Amino acid sequence: MGDFPIQISTRLIDRLTEDDEKVKKRTKKTKTRVPREPRLPETKVDQPQISDGSEQQKGTSTGTGWAVPPPLFMPVNQPPYSVSAELDAIRSVVKESENVVEKLRKQEKNMVQEVTQKAKDLHDKEFKIPEPKPMPCSVESNAWMTCYKENTNDLTKCAPLAQNFAECARRVRQLAKPADK
Repeated sequence: MGDFPIQISTRLIDRLTEDDEKVKKRTKKTKTRVPREPRLPETKVDQPQISDGSEQQKGTSTGTGWAVPPPLFMPVNQPPYSVSAELDAIRSVVKESENVVEKLRKQEKNMVQEVTQKAKDLHDKEFKIPEPKPMPCSVESNAWMTCYKENTNDLTKCAPLAQNFAECARRVRQLAKPADK
């Protein structure tokens, strides 16, 4: 076959895309009319056929234009659209989603309680406050301090209590030395 150059111009694109209402009218040549079948308007090869809807055309091509699809007939009495069934389906999905969300919230709440309890237990184990060790010789210390407060004029009465406290402190120091070694 031969090679044919194709030129696409803006005029051609405009002609192809213009609305159906803006069809250029051709001037009619006057001819003697012979009683025949009505003639179809002439169409260009690059222009689609335009139908005014008054006559039915079959889905065949005339050879010079585009194929015209057969008319689409819609039934007059359509069955009622089942909106309620679709709404019920949507409602059931929404209800199911709400149930899942509620279960997840409960599960989250339980997990938060578990994690909080475990964190508290771990904190208690790790950061346990040690039991305070009793202060050695606290009884002797309290005794001589009370004596000094009561006998501010005569401190010689508190001398034996002060010596008891000093001896207790010396013993505690001696017991602590072997433990340090």
